[in-house]
Amino acid sequence: MAPIKKGILERLNTGEVVIGDGGFVFALEKRGYVKAGPWTPEASVTHPEAVRQLHREFLRAGANVMQTFTFYASDDKLVNRGQALKMTGTQINEAACDLARQVANEGDALVAGGVSQTPSYLSCKSESDVKAIFKKQLEVFMKKNVDFLIAEYYEHVEEAEWAVQVLKTSGKPVAVSLCIGPEGDMHGVSPGECAVRLVKAGAQIVGVNCHFDPMTCVKTVKMMKEGVEKAGLRAHYMVQPLAYHTPDCNRQGFIDLPEFPFGLEPRILTRWDMHKYAREAYKAGIRFIGGCCGFEPYHIRAVAEELAAERGIMPPGTEKHGMWGAGLEMHTKPWVRARSRREYWEQLLPACGRPLCPSMSTPEGWGVTKGHADLLQHKEATSSQEMKHVLDMQKKAKSSA
Repeated sequence: MAPIKKGILERLNTGEVVIGDGGFVFALEKRGYVKAGPWTPEASVTHPEAVRQLHREFLRAGANVMQTFTFYASDDKLVNRGQALKMTGTQINEAACDLARQVANEGDALVAGGVSQTPSYLSCKSESDVKAIFKKQLEVFMKKNVDFLIAEYYEHVEEAEWAVQVLKTSGKPVAVSLCIGPEGDMHGVSPGECAVRLVKAGAQIVGVNCHFDPMTCVKTVKMMKEGVEKAGLRAHYMVQPLAYHTPDCNRQGFIDLPEFPFGLEPRILTRWDMHKYAREAYKAGIRFIGGCCGFEPYHIRAVAEELAAERGIMPPGTEKHGMWGAGLEMHTKPWVRARSRREYWEQLLPACGRPLCPSMSTPEGWGVTKGHADLLQHKEATSSQEMKHVLDMQKKAKSSA
């Protein structure tokens, strides 16, 4: 029999570094399996081989959490704004659990069942309505016996609290990550207060994911940690940021950038940037370190390589990667061989190669969030009248920027 794996809390309680995987929706959109806009994970059913392969690539890169590809897999999201999927959230969630478990069993990885924010909350549905959505997803995770649960990608701490309250009824460890920056959630609740509320709701692991670059996310988790400690509470901390530079973002994060989602490539972090991120996260006391949108397996491999001494293991993917460019010693061109050293890559300032490209953008900043009429969601496709309204709003926002 295979040895019993240590659980997430067992690992974190002993100071072990747990490495998450990366951004499945963005990675699979680029590969042709996810539609940008809905960002829903039906590929777990329609193209399981693609999802399975991406899990394997992250496992090989050093991840020891296989998060189920269940982002936005609630029924209210699957039928939102004209989607006509002929499958249910339950079907998608079950398939995603099976894929994650299959790959997790190929290494020392845990399976995390994930739930995320809902159109119902943005449309001001009741607490009981929103919690019923989470309960339905939780039923699948319990049936499939995932190792722990993650409530991720919440812009409003209130909805995250509701998710945690539902997930903690399972008796399994619960992690929760908000998609916020140092300014706090979309209603202005500070990172420290958000963390305190989430710990009191029952989360054992708190942190942030998505919307901001790694250093901004590490800064935000530090603020969470300070708030929790000041309140006399205890928690473990996690961070799963974007793989994009976002120094020009406002409270909403990269969604407000005019490049979102199809023009973000000039902002991508290098593998060497990821070494710095991993080290800063570790120094901040964060022990669950992973990635979100934009993260590819090579980014996670860089995180695992940077923290190899602390973890006591190199990722299998290092077999094809010389540390700090060492493999370039085998290159045929001497000027490329000269780049096979750490000092070169640490000091490099990458150019974008775009002569007219500005260094930063102006976020649109519409100031629309939960409670605003423009965020009421519905099953029908966006009408021409609605599109005219949002184009007028866009013109107004740009003129006032």
